[in-house]
Amino acid sequence: MSFSKPNRSAATITTTRVEPAPLSGICATCLDGCEGPCEIGRSALKGREVIYPQPFGKVTAGSEKDYPVDFSHFNIQGTAVGAIGIEADSEKATFPMVDCTTPVGADGGIKLEFPSFTGAVGSTDIARINWEDMAVGAAISGVIVVAGENICGMDPQAEFKNGRVVKSPEMERRIQAFKRWYDGKGGVIVQANVEDAKLGVPEYVIQKLGVEIFELKWGQGAKDIGGEVKLPSLERAMQLKERGYIVLPDPSDPSTQVAFKAGGITEFERHSRLGMVDEEAFYRSVERLRDTGAKYVTVKTGAYRPADLARAIKYSSEAKIDLLTVDGAGGGTGMSPWRMMNEWGIPTVQLECLTYHICERLREKGAYIPPIAIAGGLSLEDHIFKALALGAPHVKAIGLGRAMMTAAMVGKTHGRLMAEKMELEGEDIEEGYLRLFAVGAQLKERFGKDFGELPAGAIGMYSYIDRLRQGLQQLMAGARKFTLKYIDRNDLVALTREAADVSGIPYVMESDKEEIDKILA
Repeated sequence: MSFSKPNRSAATITTTRVEPAPLSGICATCLDGCEGPCEIGRSALKGREVIYPQPFGKVTAGSEKDYPVDFSHFNIQGTAVGAIGIEADSEKATFPMVDCTTPVGADGGIKLEFPSFTGAVGSTDIARINWEDMAVGAAISGVIVVAGENICGMDPQAEFKNGRVVKSPEMERRIQAFKRWYDGKGGVIVQANVEDAKLGVPEYVIQKLGVEIFELKWGQGAKDIGGEVKLPSLERAMQLKERGYIVLPDPSDPSTQVAFKAGGITEFERHSRLGMVDEEAFYRSVERLRDTGAKYVTVKTGAYRPADLARAIKYSSEAKIDLLTVDGAGGGTGMSPWRMMNEWGIPTVQLECLTYHICERLREKGAYIPPIAIAGGLSLEDHIFKALALGAPHVKAIGLGRAMMTAAMVGKTHGRLMAEKMELEGEDIEEGYLRLFAVGAQLKERFGKDFGELPAGAIGMYSYIDRLRQGLQQLMAGARKFTLKYIDRNDLVALTREAADVSGIPYVMESDKEEIDKILA
């Protein structure tokens, strides 16, 4: 049995002529004369361009690999007895009374209306295009939006002095979009990688743009190399090479220029460098960010080997980090090498279980445990409940990268179609929004005359989060947990022996054994 689908994928716009051999993914009978619609065939013509999901700038992509243990291998326990976090009274313990708010940060100072945040919305075209919808959606929903790596370095209008950024209209646009609608809940995180640090992005966004939460990026679940994007022009490729990025193929090479002009090469790749984690250097970086003025310092790590996870948690504990995001394999990307995304890293369930056990070992020693966030292929309220429970009490929030962007993009698309219709009919867009969105009247009452200025994608994202909130409230009420902090590992049951072995969650037929004995005795 193969967990993978090599050599064909909607992500790379490839397929096979006949049913392929399961291991290689090559057609069982590879025919001489076939035009080659598979990844091998397309690579014979376009080479390295086929490594990445297509079309760049218009899609997000998630792993197709069917991992042997995922969140579907657990079910949520319900009970008919009592209530925790509220009086056990049927008139009072109703599901709308469930509190889904949560604090994060070492001091609990970052208040979230809902325990979730976006993925890192960075320098890819799809991130840039959808930023305003997602930032405003986060602001009005009271959740966190993450401005990902390389935004200043990729800004064509950015200004530099002595190799350091002094102005970035694109970064300013992003921060201002969030701040305009921010009302005290949630936040905007700006993320930095190797190039960002060299370009002085932390100092710029903290001191000049007033950003309070800054994130050091170790990695992500979609890949174990630096970030990358595609570049459509020779001029853009040269600009980014001059700013210090790795650009492939080398745009300054005369043979590359000839190939590009002839059409053999249609795009360039901009790559970030690999970060090199060193314990003492990490502590210095955290201290430098705090000295620069960062109120909160967070860290994001990827699906690296278990020893690296231990480093991330231990170093974050020592540095009193405000939030550590652990991103598992199987999640999403704007642009990551497709086979890497499917075939590297520790999947989210296993990574979270390792996270839990490492946190417990540190807790037993009396160490500070940073608030943990889990990300990697999650999208709905049952995922949120299970991820909170599996890592309880350490997991405080859930990253919903592709899911939140999907909601924003769908809201944006339908908003555009509705705006076109309203224009033809001579009606106001506000009326269209009230007709289109289930939460329209709610937001109209809240924002009054400003309602019509909300981006449609932001309303779509708000509507999605509103749905998640009610779904989570219902699941929590069924488990009789009326505040997030009361969710624990006992709220889950493993449906397979393998899931039980991986997680330490009881197998379904062995759950509640001691309590059953007490009841029957």
